[in-house]
Parts: sequence; structure tokens; C-alpha cells
Amino acid sequence: MTIRKEEEKDHKKVFQLIEEAFRNMEHSDHQEHFLVEKLRKSDAFIPELSLVAEDEQGEITGHILFTKIKIDNGPESYESLALAPVSVKPEFQNKGVGGKLILQGHAIARELGYSSIILIGHENYYPRFGYKKTSNFGISFPFDIPEENGMAIELTENGLKNKKGVVKYPKEFGID
Repeated sequence: MTIRKEEEKDHKKVFQLIEEAFRNMEHSDHQEHFLVEKLRKSDAFIPELSLVAEDEQGEITGHILFTKIKIDNGPESYESLALAPVSVKPEFQNKGVGGKLILQGHAIARELGYSSIILIGHENYYPRFGYKKTSNFGISFPFDIPEENGMAIELTENGLKNKKGVVKYPKEFGID
């Protein structure tokens, strides 16, 4: 399996892959594929952090996107990244594709100078990659979610130290 930066020629396949990956997901609004299209055109988009996984035949089996967000604390705000979404074709799920995308994304984000990532996700999946509840860092969301589903990771030592506040998503997420 190869992890590489997504290219424009991949967009149609990635759109289909994301739709397929979330089609039968219970906790999905089934709009993730449209969200990725909007985010690609936004100021929050970081081309180096839109990654695809390819199998030996060159078939795209997974995609991950990290975009810029802020942690807002009134007079101060701090830059971070959102991981949303990570998508794996159903027939390749539970085979390590998502994990490889996450770890490669972490490495690239760190190289680009980012110190943290925030996500909303499954409480039994993301902790294996080092994610902890955002409440541990004093970070909350602008909407109600179960505490165990809001998670963050420090990519650098103390990457979230004293960076308390509310996550502010780009307008493309449709969250005020």
C-alpha cells in the first residue's frame, strides 16, 4: 500500500469512495463527500494533508483530510487541525488502511509545523493513535457531543498546553 498526496485527477474517485465508505454508517449525515469538495476550495485546505491510500494495482482504497481550525478563547485563538473525514472503501475496512493514513497524516502535519489535531470520532478507535478526550485539554465544541467522542492529539510536546477554548470550524463545515 502506498500513501500519497491526493491529486486533482483523484477527486472523482475520492468523492465516490467517501460516499461509499459512509453510506451505511449510523452516525453520519451522509454528506462527507460534499464536505470534502467544499473544503478543497476553502482557505482551510492544506493540499499536503489530503492523502490517498493506493493498493498495489493503483486502486484508491482510502482518503484522509486534515484542515485548519482554530481553538478560540475570546481574546486569543490558536491554530490546530481537524481530522475529518477518514474514509476507507468498505472492502478494505479493518485492514489497517485508515491507521496508515492517520499516522502518515500526523507525520506530515508535524513536518508542516502543526502541533495538534482535533476530531470527533469513535471512542474505541482513535485512542490507539494517541488521541485523548478534548476535555482533558480544556477544549470544547460549539455543539453538544458525547464527551468521549471529542478527541485531540498533541503532535509536539505540550502542543495543546494552555490552549483552552472552543473549536472554531471553517464555514464550510456548516457549524456556527
